[in-house]
Amino acid sequence: MASVASPSGHGALMDSIYRRQRHFYDLTRKYYLFGRDTMIAGLDCRPGMRVLEIGCGTGRNLDLIGKAWDGVDLHGLDISQEMLETARRRLGDNARLALGDATDFDPLALFGTETFDRVVISFAVSMIPQWRAAVTHAATLLAPGGSLHVVDFGDFSGMPGLFRTIMRSWLRRFHVTPRRDLIAHGWAAAKGFGYVPQAVRGRFGYFRLLILHRPVQ
Repeated sequence: MASVASPSGHGALMDSIYRRQRHFYDLTRKYYLFGRDTMIAGLDCRPGMRVLEIGCGTGRNLDLIGKAWDGVDLHGLDISQEMLETARRRLGDNARLALGDATDFDPLALFGTETFDRVVISFAVSMIPQWRAAVTHAATLLAPGGSLHVVDFGDFSGMPGLFRTIMRSWLRRFHVTPRRDLIAHGWAAAKGFGYVPQAVRGRFGYFRLLILHRPVQ
């Protein structure tokens, strides 16, 4: 398992949040982190493909990706050493995991490769202060024919106003801020890189799925 020195600042904050939460994280998050399984089902992986999850947390998504898409080569990055401990227990030798900052990590140093066929970010951009830099950096890691898949909270526009207010207030307690311009940033990044963008809106605007496809040539 690759690693780097423990990040300060945001990494320390994430460790403080998840030191205890990691033990029951997956049990609680299944009731409100909708859209993750939709993302996994749409990855369209083939055996031998390199898959990286940025903000892999407990390893829940990587575990399901490995089960859904047989023969893929799994990689995970997280800024929280606490979460990586849980992910290592879950995944064992089935994935290569590393500690690092989503905005500027060196994939060659951490994973021995510069590009990936699929890069996924699941409900992490809403917790990354410099989230635009993280999404842009992730886009640079795509191999020709690869794709970036980012799922996170939407604007809840199809839900009653009181629910939206309560939901946003509750998320703030966990340092979560839905990124209203995620899709706009994705479209701009796609234009800059020459990628093909795609967006999926979850029911009632609860989640959004951004996909950037890098052409083969």
